[in-house]
Amino acid sequence: MDEDSGIRLNRPLAIAAVVVALLLGLVVGGALDIGKRLFGGPDPETVASSALQSMRAQNRLVPFVARYVSVVSSRQERLGGLVSSERTLILPGDVRYELDLAQLGPDDVKWDAASNTLNVTLPEIEIAGPEVDLAAAREYGEGGVLSVVTDADQALDRNNRARAVADLRKQAASPVPMRLAREAGRQAMERSFALPLQAAGFDSAKVIARYASDGTPVTEPLDRSRAYNDVLEDAQARR
Repeated sequence: MDEDSGIRLNRPLAIAAVVVALLLGLVVGGALDIGKRLFGGPDPETVASSALQSMRAQNRLVPFVARYVSVVSSRQERLGGLVSSERTLILPGDVRYELDLAQLGPDDVKWDAASNTLNVTLPEIEIAGPEVDLAAAREYGEGGVLSVVTDADQALDRNNRARAVADLRKQAASPVPMRLAREAGRQAMERSFALPLQAAGFDSAKVIARYASDGTPVTEPLDRSRAYNDVLEDAQARR
């Protein structure tokens, strides 16, 4: 048998195999659909509860990491300023922003069937660190009589390190990075709950994650612009 004949014989077999596969797919799909109708599929509360247990097992989530650099100087004077010593430290460090998932409880994950929405209340973001990069640290100082006859340089270095670590934490807790970290944590948690819901077939389900300090949609103040006349009246009343 030549090669062309083999191709002509195998083509109908391949088509038949595809048809059989499609029929089997329809049969299996129909059976699964009937099974869901008879026995019921997973409900959103069950899916959300399973996702919650899985996340609690992870213990901590790190949605955001930032690097900061602190520059501090210390100076020591004696004999009325006749002798002095000064040291400057440049210290970089990494800070992690974490969510303690162990704090999540069943009361923090609530399904609203009316709006098809899963509401999640998150624990507050925690700052971990800083993890200082000693290899990249730089120290500079002015040599003087005080540094020669005493341990002033060592004392100034210790003071600089303590101040630098405190400064790194202060930078990490400033409003801008905290806002970025909170938003990253919120988005990460929404994805973590949305993916299993979508995998279970709840494609239209929404997930809204909020921090306890954010309040609720009811109690949260609305951002409204005031009327022009109201502003004028208040200005005149203050005169």
